[in-house]
Amino acid sequence: MKKLIFLSLMAICFCVRLYAQTNFKYKNASLPVEVRVQDLLSRMTLEEKIAQMRHIHAYSIMENGKLNEEKLEKMIGGQNYGFIEGITLPGKECLTLMNEVQKYMREKTRLGIPVFTLTESLHGSVHDGSTIFPQAIALGSTFNPILAYEMTSAIAKELSAQGITQSLTPVIDVCRDLRWGRVEECFGEDPFLVSRMGVSQVRGYLDNQVSPMIKHFGAHGTPQGGLNLASVSCGQRELLSIYLKTFETVVKEAKPWAVMSSYNSWNNEPNSSSHYLMTELLRDRWDFQGYVYSDWGAIGMLNYFHKTAQNSAEAAIQALTAGLDAEASDNSYAELQQLVENGMLDVKYIDQAVARILTAKFNMGLFEYPLPMEKNYDKVVHAPAHVSLARKIAEESIVLLQNENNILPLQMNKLKSIAVIGPNADQVQFGDYTWSRDNKDGVTLLEALKERVSNQLTLNYAKGCDLVTDDCSGFKEAVDVAKKSDVCIVVVGSASASLARDYSNATCGEGFDLSDLTLTGVQEDLVEAIHATGKPVIVVLLSGKPFAMSWIKENIPGIVVQWYPGEQGGLALADMLLGKVNPSGKLNYSFPQSVGHLPCYYNYLPTDKGFYRSPGSKNKPGKDYV
Repeated sequence: MKKLIFLSLMAICFCVRLYAQTNFKYKNASLPVEVRVQDLLSRMTLEEKIAQMRHIHAYSIMENGKLNEEKLEKMIGGQNYGFIEGITLPGKECLTLMNEVQKYMREKTRLGIPVFTLTESLHGSVHDGSTIFPQAIALGSTFNPILAYEMTSAIAKELSAQGITQSLTPVIDVCRDLRWGRVEECFGEDPFLVSRMGVSQVRGYLDNQVSPMIKHFGAHGTPQGGLNLASVSCGQRELLSIYLKTFETVVKEAKPWAVMSSYNSWNNEPNSSSHYLMTELLRDRWDFQGYVYSDWGAIGMLNYFHKTAQNSAEAAIQALTAGLDAEASDNSYAELQQLVENGMLDVKYIDQAVARILTAKFNMGLFEYPLPMEKNYDKVVHAPAHVSLARKIAEESIVLLQNENNILPLQMNKLKSIAVIGPNADQVQFGDYTWSRDNKDGVTLLEALKERVSNQLTLNYAKGCDLVTDDCSGFKEAVDVAKKSDVCIVVVGSASASLARDYSNATCGEGFDLSDLTLTGVQEDLVEAIHATGKPVIVVLLSGKPFAMSWIKENIPGIVVQWYPGEQGGLALADMLLGKVNPSGKLNYSFPQSVGHLPCYYNYLPTDKGFYRSPGSKNKPGKDYV
């Protein structure tokens, strides 16, 4: 009898599935994506279509760390929203929420359309406990696309374990103003290097079932004055051959399903309302098949920031008709239904946008995605293999700028003591877009040297100063430490925020732009004080961007650059200083003599390097730069 009941249930399930596949083409995975998209689109109400173009923040539907289904139902009104993020959630909490929301969307809504669960993962998932890889600037200095692929392959596995299907990365901006805080997010100043790293990173995500989103679309990496969100001034030739060459290459070669628009303007038009950029170039010329997603709040900015729209309704029309399909962290697209009903907007623009979003969801397999999602969280997130990869990238990203008299590697058999000095000597610097700024989540240089050599010689440590203020009270201790040591390692640089968590004392990263490129605070004064002791000095720039360090270049025999190196950075740097790791990194950014030498990048025209070649000094005026 039990067997008979079981067989009967199996038969019923088969019939239900067969009926669904026959009468609901969008549920039939064997049909072409285009057929499934059109079938689903034909069944959707206007409200349901607009919901696909909108975005949920986890904090708005949670209570005491858990999903509040009443809040969710009240917010979405039974509609299948397109996207949800939970960027500040710990990893396991994120997985639980994403599973519950995905289950709700697929099982408790009329059409069962899955949601894109998304997060940031510029150099590792931003959810607590994830592996912290070296920042993009460090990856760029490896000049190694294979590492770029391996890194996003590993990140994608951790994202899947956290319930994430869409990453808001990679950044493929070509950066050419070093005052800009977001230098660290970019692979470099050269469009070829950025293109190769971008293609590899996109493939790493796609091959591991996570959808990447290339950003920030539009001329973006050289904002006027180095100010974040400021416009970029360049001609169309430079736009296409420098700033958008990376996007063209990645779209054509790697075929991502998502592009993020940028906040700023080009040619006196906001990029997020540019029909030329998002339709004529991206779709018509490059044949991009996916959707364009707004940077957070970018559509509303058309009203209150760019002032091209008088209100949110006008902003919505400008963005949508230009080709911007999905809205993040704003409510301008909430106006779309009334605009259509009042005859102010043709519904074809909504159909077009929704079709693109659905195309991405079908192609990424979201309708067949198993629930609950990844069960092997503890085996995947912060896996030893991922930590090992983070270490390898950190090692390959170190750049040796100067090594007079072979001061490096350190000759351990000739040393009895080492001074480790500076604000970044015993402080991790992971960079922006990560979940921690705490030493417990990484390894500092001081900690690594203690592990490596404390049983062989004496390590003398002094912080000396901080990264920000003009407080020199720590100089005396640092000088005393230097005088009783055989060699001095001074670690200076910058600090960046931790995304949506800790923004204190940041001198680099999104929104933290500099008007000057000398080392912040009194860091250079500290280096000069240590140099004055007569001891051999090695300066390590642990930073998210180049600084103007002319005095250091002229006076310090050993100079090393370590871009934000991730959680294993201290060990990688210590092994390089001790000769166990070859500093094989290459400069992906040019170092200027001063902020007055900007713009500073390697591929000038011959006419752009000066004519007279007789530069001046402080005491003697010259030509070109007096």
